[in-house]
Amino acid sequence: MVRREAMERDTLLLLEPGFSDPAYPGKLFYCWHCALLEGVLASFPGLAQQLVVHRIAWPRPRRAAVELVGAENQSLPLLVLADGRTSPHQTGVHAGRAFIASKDAILAYLSGRYGIPLPHP
Repeated sequence: MVRREAMERDTLLLLEPGFSDPAYPGKLFYCWHCALLEGVLASFPGLAQQLVVHRIAWPRPRRAAVELVGAENQSLPLLVLADGRTSPHQTGVHAGRAFIASKDAILAYLSGRYGIPLPHP
């Protein structure tokens, strides 16, 4: 469940690694876009302290995402901006709340907003 603090700070939703997909029986997976962001969080521990980070299960519906940005926006990773915050990197708005649904746009936003280095091209 998403708490009120998620609306006061930017919220990053990531998939928990080690999930199964019925389309590929007997195999376990991780989302490499989410793993990339996990690496950024590990490299810049102060960043993780400034965000609300939720790691959620792979199956849909992904309730945390639905609560924040609607059922049509469940692809992860997803960065939901704090109430009233907007960005040129945002990819959508749901119920007045801006969000970013692209790993590259999330990385650019995190660099600009929180001052971490840019990813090398």
